[in-house]
Amino acid sequence: MKKLLTIIALLLAAAPDMLAQTSGQINYEVVRKIDQSRLRFMVNGEEVKQGDPNFPTDVPDTRTIGQKVLFAGNLVRENRDEENTMKRVIQEPGGMPQVTNAGRPFEEYAVIDIAGQKVLTFVTVGKDKEARTYKTEAPIETTAGWQLTQQTRKIAGYLCQKAVVNYHKEPYAVWFTTELPFRYSPVPNLTPEKGVVLLVEGSKEQFRATKVSLGKVDDKAVMPDVQAENVSTEQMTDIRQKAMADFHQKMGPGGGGI
Repeated sequence: MKKLLTIIALLLAAAPDMLAQTSGQINYEVVRKIDQSRLRFMVNGEEVKQGDPNFPTDVPDTRTIGQKVLFAGNLVRENRDEENTMKRVIQEPGGMPQVTNAGRPFEEYAVIDIAGQKVLTFVTVGKDKEARTYKTEAPIETTAGWQLTQQTRKIAGYLCQKAVVNYHKEPYAVWFTTELPFRYSPVPNLTPEKGVVLLVEGSKEQFRATKVSLGKVDDKAVMPDVQAENVSTEQMTDIRQKAMADFHQKMGPGGGGI
């Protein structure tokens, strides 16, 4: 009996370390509605917007991208497929607009510090030796007023409970599981007190986990870039806008970006 109690005590003592070592990957599908009134296209060297006869007619109402989340210990790294990708639109006289992928004006990823409850955002502008990486830091300010419901469902193999939260002046449905031993949400402001959010549903956006894989993740894959230059949120916005303007200019007449 004493031996059994000793084993149980050792397991309980090791529990925090076991949780800290939890690692793996979550794949999310992100769907957002597109506000076409804010889109700008350059068609044959001229800027067109919604309402212009040359405004492309095949612009979708929503955009879907993938988000890969790696987690290890107290860090989570988010990478989004095709984030900040710009499109080139070329239209010959009398012909249909041709949209092609023009690349990205900058690379961006985020690291979530679970213990510190903060988001570190990294933006890299330029390539190779000319590349410069900037970092901005912001605390996670969780939205208050969570209303837990009795609704449950399985998402990506995990049992989730539904909560309703008022966010962006509308009710959001947030489905989270406590079967994963860490705290995370793909929408930082909608982070629960405990557990991982696997589905967020709003009228203009949705984040849905499609796969959860537990397994060893190299610590380097989630570690932030310690050599990144610290900037303010306002400076980071200016850096993004300048990078987009420079990229847009390099695309030249006859092309444009979304």
